[in-house]
Amino acid sequence: MVVAVAPPTDPLVIGGKIFHSRLFTGTGRYRTLEQMQASISASGCEMVTVAVRRVQTQAVGHVGLVEALDWTKLWLLPNTAGCRTAEEAIRVARLGREMAKVLGQEENNFVKLEVIPDPKYLLPDPLGTLQAAEQLVKEGFTVLPYINADPVLAQRLEAVGCATVMPLGSPIGSGQGLRNASNIEIIIAQATVPVVVDAGIGTPSEAAQAMEMGAQAVLINTAIAQAQNPPQMAQAMALAVHAGRLAYLAGRIPVQPYATPSSPTEQRLS
Repeated sequence: MVVAVAPPTDPLVIGGKIFHSRLFTGTGRYRTLEQMQASISASGCEMVTVAVRRVQTQAVGHVGLVEALDWTKLWLLPNTAGCRTAEEAIRVARLGREMAKVLGQEENNFVKLEVIPDPKYLLPDPLGTLQAAEQLVKEGFTVLPYINADPVLAQRLEAVGCATVMPLGSPIGSGQGLRNASNIEIIIAQATVPVVVDAGIGTPSEAAQAMEMGAQAVLINTAIAQAQNPPQMAQAMALAVHAGRLAYLAGRIPVQPYATPSSPTEQRLS
């Protein structure tokens, strides 16, 4: 039996919107809509991404997707997946905002910005992302840009008004984990907006690691959707994100090059 995980006690604020769960999930790559519904419920997440272009074109796995979720309980994060240029991404972002309104979220201006011209490694275009972000911020969007783990680009995106930065841990869907951990740590140290680790996480331990580093949230899709038991993996990811956040807030012990006894050495019996 899968039971939804209680959310962390400290809320996350993005663009003035309060979230109690720090796990964001995707809606793609599930084997069935029923698995998607059960997994999102088990994750306890409050924000889910939807690929606007794939829903519009009724792509495989996206037919009936929007209708299968309760948008009174979930916050829609439209994403510009499939866009190869800044111009495409801006157009699709506008369509995503209209989709949110149709679903009853009149005040929803969120967009997950993806500009990905590379079909093999699916690495985001830094220049196209920055160009699109500048325009979308001007149009009143709450922009959550998906980027390489580039500290300089993260600062530029924050400077133009992005609500978060979303560095990849490793390539989308690869399950390679946090291959860019050192750069992500720099981004976290420098950022004054929430940092959301997006892409590459394959296991709950990696989700916990991202949170222990100080990431404000993680976005996970493939690792849940393609697991042998997606709802169970969704719950495991939620537990890991919660544990990682608590560990970060608690503060870890310093790393030392030598051993320290856990029992006092004074007043021992001889």
